[in-house]
Amino acid sequence: MSLKEAYKKRAEAELELAQARLVEFRAKAKSVAADTRVKYAKQVDDFEHTVAGAKTKLQELGEAGEDAWEHLKDGVESTLRSLSSSIRDLADKIKD
Repeated sequence: MSLKEAYKKRAEAELELAQARLVEFRAKAKSVAADTRVKYAKQVDDFEHTVAGAKTKLQELGEAGEDAWEHLKDGVESTLRSLSSSIRDLADKIKD
């Protein structure tokens, strides 16, 4: 397996985790009082946009040739860090 493929698999695993957390956050947001639900819905929507951006970056990485993917790696890393930070922030805000 090439370095690019190994990196892509790791990034895909992180994205899958984020998508699972998105489902979890949506469910938790639905279970709170109506006034709080509106606030959480906005935060969950923002997180969903972050997930979509990560998907796009990962798709670009997958389509890049072996020589070009290194240039995209920094952008993917930045997006994954942002995604991880968003997960932590939202998890802190939407507690059981």
